Amino acid sequence: MYLNKAMVFGNLTRDPELRALPSGGQVCSFGLATNRVYKKADGTKAEQAEFHNIVVFGRQAETCAQYLKKGSTAYVEGRLQTRSWEGEKGKQYRTEIIAERVQFGPRSAGSGGGAPRTEAEAPQKAPKEDAIEYPEETDINPDDIPF
Repeated sequence: MYLNKAMVFGNLTRDPELRALPSGGQVCSFGLATNRVYKKADGTKAEQAEFHNIVVFGRQAETCAQYLKKGSTAYVEGRLQTRSWEGEKGKQYRTEIIAERVQFGPRSAGSGGGAPRTEAEAPQKAPKEDAIEYPEETDINPDDIPF
């Protein structure tokens, strides 16, 4: 039995690039950076970044291109694949993660992941007078609870 599985969670290093295949399908590629924090021999902390090339096919490729932007966080599950070609520098290789599953990370203001909201689309805060007032802890009698 063989296993070829990659699972990475990190930040996009560039905006996704969506292309059409000759067969009519879609392919999306983007870079993903993961960080590793470790202690050096002298006890100081060090951080090392690793960069991954991600390729997504089909409907999921369209969704990635639509919602992901540079700086967005994403969890990618897939398989490793190395391809080679003849280039100006001779034979070149590239190892990629062919994504089977992509989950978008939490979206925070300014971290990419879609178009910015306008004031009309932003959720409105409820006025203070409509807020629910909860009783203080000392006002609750455990004998009054029906269960």
